[in-house]
Amino acid sequence: MPRSPFARRRAHPPRKLIVLSRFQTTPILKARQDGSSIAVISTDLGLNSVEVRLDPGGVSFATGERLAWASVEEIQASETACYYIEGNTPKAIRAFSEATGRVYSLMPTESAPTMLVSGFPMHRIKDTNPHLDTLSKIKAVAPIGGQVLDTTTGLGYTAIEAAKTAEHVTTVELDPVAQGIARLNPWSQALFNNPKITQLIGDSFEEIEHFADETFSCIIHDPPTFSLAGDLYSAEFYRQSFRVLKRRGRMFHYIGDPESKSGSRVAKGVVRRLQEAGFTRVVSKPQAFGVAAYK
Repeated sequence: MPRSPFARRRAHPPRKLIVLSRFQTTPILKARQDGSSIAVISTDLGLNSVEVRLDPGGVSFATGERLAWASVEEIQASETACYYIEGNTPKAIRAFSEATGRVYSLMPTESAPTMLVSGFPMHRIKDTNPHLDTLSKIKAVAPIGGQVLDTTTGLGYTAIEAAKTAEHVTTVELDPVAQGIARLNPWSQALFNNPKITQLIGDSFEEIEHFADETFSCIIHDPPTFSLAGDLYSAEFYRQSFRVLKRRGRMFHYIGDPESKSGSRVAKGVVRRLQEAGFTRVVSKPQAFGVAAYK
């Protein structure tokens, strides 16, 4: 897979793009089947609706772009990819990172999309959706205020939601390629436009050492699986988290399905290490698939 151009773009503001998935091409193809010359769809993965025009050759957008029917059908056939339109050609939002050796891609849902990292979705999508998943994590440590640390940016949903009530949010992303995926995601645009959000590129395990004692009122820790990011489940990381939290601060730690064998096993080790790090109370938050730890 070719080297991603995303890292070269990260200093520039996001472009306004047409971004589609099978959830947006379905009404186009239905309108075509019904013989209509107009379809109402979203060109930003469900956030807004616009009219597009249909003709025997394909679909025309008000902004000037055009897709041939073969391109519409290509998008429709993919269950795990979102596409942006460039030069009237659909391009999958997917990239390989030479830094981490991982493939990142934007996967559609009926709500906000999620990001796949080496095939693992970064949000819960079974019996919920990425937006509701994010809200459950925020609720687990609400009310959110003061200075907030979001340890794993991903698509930025946690940082965006926390910034609605926090004084400021600092969010850390390991890989510029993942940040590039977020730049192409319509649901992530506040990550780049909200002055209350500061983005850092780096490893949270290392970056957390640079923050002063008692900097944050709240930490939202939503790491990838243990197999992908073992350091972010370590006793040392929890000690640093305790150090940078203000007195009476709290930390939400996403773990995974508490009813699964692996989730239960990981949870026991997490709770023990959090307590050893100094957290006086660790409370299960099963609705958010994690725990809340209190200083």
